[in-house]
Amino acid sequence: MSTPAGNPEGSSSLPERQKGEGESEGLAGGPSKNAIKKAQKEKEKAEKAAKRKEAEDKQKHEAAASDVSADDYGQLPIINPRERPNLPTSSRLSELSEESENKAICFFAQVENARVQSAKLAFLVLRQRTETIQAVVAASDVLSKQMVKWAGGINPESRVRVHGLVKKPKDPVTSATLSNLEIHVQKLHVVNPAPSQLPIQLEDASRPVPSFGTEEQEVKEGERPMLSLKARLDNPALNQRTPQNIAIRRVKDGVETLFREFLHQHGFDSDHTPKIIGAATEGGGTVFEVGYFATKAYLAQSPQFYKQILIAGGAERVMEVGSVFRAENSNTHRHLCEFTGLDFEMEFDYHYHEVLDLAEDLLMYIIKGLKERYASETAVVRKVYPMPEFQLPKDGKVPRLTFAEGIQLLRDSGEEDVSEFEDLSTAQEKKLGRLVLEKYSTDFYVLDQFPLSIRPFYTMPSPHSNSTDPKKQLSNSYDFFMRGEEIMSGAQRVHDVNLLEERMRANDPPLDPASEGFMSYVDAFRYGCPPHAGGGLGLERIVMFYLGLPNVRLVTPFPRDPQRLAP
Repeated sequence: MSTPAGNPEGSSSLPERQKGEGESEGLAGGPSKNAIKKAQKEKEKAEKAAKRKEAEDKQKHEAAASDVSADDYGQLPIINPRERPNLPTSSRLSELSEESENKAICFFAQVENARVQSAKLAFLVLRQRTETIQAVVAASDVLSKQMVKWAGGINPESRVRVHGLVKKPKDPVTSATLSNLEIHVQKLHVVNPAPSQLPIQLEDASRPVPSFGTEEQEVKEGERPMLSLKARLDNPALNQRTPQNIAIRRVKDGVETLFREFLHQHGFDSDHTPKIIGAATEGGGTVFEVGYFATKAYLAQSPQFYKQILIAGGAERVMEVGSVFRAENSNTHRHLCEFTGLDFEMEFDYHYHEVLDLAEDLLMYIIKGLKERYASETAVVRKVYPMPEFQLPKDGKVPRLTFAEGIQLLRDSGEEDVSEFEDLSTAQEKKLGRLVLEKYSTDFYVLDQFPLSIRPFYTMPSPHSNSTDPKKQLSNSYDFFMRGEEIMSGAQRVHDVNLLEERMRANDPPLDPASEGFMSYVDAFRYGCPPHAGGGLGLERIVMFYLGLPNVRLVTPFPRDPQRLAP
């Protein structure tokens, strides 16, 4: 049988080659045509990129060579020089005045904002604490466009060093506190840059917090959402930079300074008592328990016992500023688990009102001092939290009402659910504060002669009690109020050891004077302890109520309450 013409014998058994098969391989297994084309394109692309980079580098080099301000701006090195640089003393913005015009100064500040107006002009707002000033970066024969562009791109909150001339602007700069001055920048260096994205914006943190108990509130059209209190407290390094927070801290420091100042002038000595104690001496339900090596210890609720022991030890007049711990699960606008106590104790000669008189003078001194020395800080805070000025009695005499008189004022106003022998609720305290303000024109007043049953066991019973019923007896105790809320609790203390032991055993629940936690305290009164009285003020509450702040957590950068243990 013959085969088809042109077809070798047996070729019908070989598979037919598909079109294109074998074209992907070169001779002897070399690269394909596609691979060669791809490599050629990548080579050309790399060459173009290299040429472009070379051109850019050349352009940058030429620009740098022509940058007359090359040494006058940029990032400062992180590592400090071995020797202190020979630079001018840095200035404070708060010290500038119109007499500073044309003065060359150097200062450090935070960048509040920066913007490029044109290729030849940039503006910055710079901040030192609560003072802000506009800085102008203008291109000239001695200041380059490159510097203008760089300055306008500095991220907000970056730390900078500025050299410049103080000038008067053509028009007042309404966006700065120093509106009649500005800085014409000559040199500008970043000390430490901030990132472009911040966790919170200071513009938001500079506005009021939402109402207590709410994290979100209805936002009107065109308004920014309100920044929650939690977000602020979670970012203290930024939150504390706002003008109102700086002002609040200054006022807080002022209260402590005035407290010490007045008491030092009146013969008080300062001391510091233990904050880790071996027994829950003032009620185990409201103390924090901590481990103390092989045993338990507690955080002190107050320095009360130690103040009294010092009085028994001849101190005569003693004061302390220190932390106080309360394990109370109170999530209110005015409660903290740790706060700063301003405590004092003093002996008296004839009547506990000798101490009460001095305590009233102390609070008047503090409040008057705040008005006189911290008016500018108060104004800063009230721009954010508007509140009427704190009122003091015009005649200088603090209204001192008995507890019963306070109850009667409430009843006369229509309040029915009140008793002469039960404590006031927060709402009743606030209402009584409004009634006192209306009647006496003061935001500060005192209640005296509280029911004995609602005071601690070491409180001296009052001779004015008209009943033998323990639940209807009065005490030589008093509270101070600001804007209708309590800021201090105080009393005459029991200095007779027999009466003290009697009061302890009658306590509910009974307390054992011979127990380890009370023995040294009780023994202090066995050796002729003088009559004495005192009180404990809450520093944060004084600031809160004086400034009219809505929440005590605004007074401390790192509040401790039942929900917060960090930062």
